Amino acid sequence: MPVNLPPVMTTILPKKGEIVSLTIESLAFGGMGVAHIGEMVVFVKNAIPGQEVEARILKKRSSYLEAKALSVISDSSLSVPVNCAHFKYCGGCTFQNLSYEIQLTEKESQVRDIYRRIGGFNDVQIDPIVGCSETFHYRNKMEFTFSNHRFITELDEDLPRDYVLGAHTPGKYDKILNIDQCLLQLDVCNDILQLVKARVRELDIAPYDIMNHTGFMRYLIIRTSEVNDEIMVNLVTASESPVKLQPLVDELIQRFPSIISIVNNITSRKSGVSVGEKETILFGRDYLADRIGELQFHISANSFFQTNTRQATTLYDIVRDHCGLTGKETVYDLFCGAGSISLYVASAAKEVLGFELVPSAIRDARQNAELNGVENVRFFEGNLMDMFRDSPELSQLPLPDVLIIDPPRAGLHPNTVKDVLTQSPRRIVYVSCNPSTQARDVRLLCDEGYTLDKIIPVDMFPHTPHIETVAVLTRN
Repeated sequence: MPVNLPPVMTTILPKKGEIVSLTIESLAFGGMGVAHIGEMVVFVKNAIPGQEVEARILKKRSSYLEAKALSVISDSSLSVPVNCAHFKYCGGCTFQNLSYEIQLTEKESQVRDIYRRIGGFNDVQIDPIVGCSETFHYRNKMEFTFSNHRFITELDEDLPRDYVLGAHTPGKYDKILNIDQCLLQLDVCNDILQLVKARVRELDIAPYDIMNHTGFMRYLIIRTSEVNDEIMVNLVTASESPVKLQPLVDELIQRFPSIISIVNNITSRKSGVSVGEKETILFGRDYLADRIGELQFHISANSFFQTNTRQATTLYDIVRDHCGLTGKETVYDLFCGAGSISLYVASAAKEVLGFELVPSAIRDARQNAELNGVENVRFFEGNLMDMFRDSPELSQLPLPDVLIIDPPRAGLHPNTVKDVLTQSPRRIVYVSCNPSTQARDVRLLCDEGYTLDKIIPVDMFPHTPHIETVAVLTRN
């Protein structure tokens, strides 16, 4: 006799554009909430764990869906009040409505999940995440974009549509969200932002049009040094015309005595890059003076420097402590920037050699070494993708006992991984702002003779999805 089996129940998935109700279970790396429709994972923008939201399906893939929260049906017990007027539209502080303790818990969990999924590390030791003592006003550098294409919100419907200074709207490369106040920077920087916005409009200086490549004003970049009470203003323009900028420069100097440098970076590139092909000094000196721990640093407009100065000291202490230095070691610092990590660990090493692509950063690194009287450091300029195999000078250097790596978000080029393996340091301390690419690279190193001892997550940027991680490896 035929057997009557119960029918197989299948979940009917919503179509693209359809609006659904979802319960957010956790956070994925990158800041999206995680929900489920049946067995299908749904990544939800602008949602936090514990919320029930009404969301629109944006993308359908074979293994997941993407959606955007439109409204909150019932809020999460983990939710906290939001202080920023731009939170709804700005893609910066996406976790600002989530309690900071839960932010840390979620980030630590994400690191564990990334290392399991991408690196295949199922039982790696992950230390408790190191949180920030200050969760607002911690950034020492902020970049704002001029445009004649404003993203319109109910907050500023009356503002001109053909002039705006603010932040890129997520998912819209040509639309800029007007920003009046950013809670991640100091109050004085918000005052500078407001003055520049109003004065440039009064002077009728055209904002840059990213689509038609016309106009003059491109970016405003504000850097600060709290410890020295110094501010650098970087005006990025499409061409050189100091006469146009002089009235603005005069007013900035008059209104803000802490401004010790105003520079003009000029770039004719069509891409949205804020680094100039040429730089001129409009006022003061060409650097900002800052401090990490006991070390002083001179930072030029285009040099990399940790954007959370207070937490950088904590991060560098972790790096130095896990290098295991006794004073006899040669240390390589790859992607050394302005030499901050190199100089920070130098007192515990025999010698530190720093390597970096950006010429201005190398100049800063050498000046910073001289400024601090550190004599056991040397810095070399070149592309780490090929510099060790193309430079006869580097082949004469002593091989490293300890190697520190702090690459861009993309992680290591395969050639750099090969060079690290050839140099065969006994210990590697890998610092990363992207645990996904770090886990990929660490897996490659462990497949060739290294052991991953531990991961230390450090929260450098509260209220954002970003996580800094320090991986410690030893040679088998």
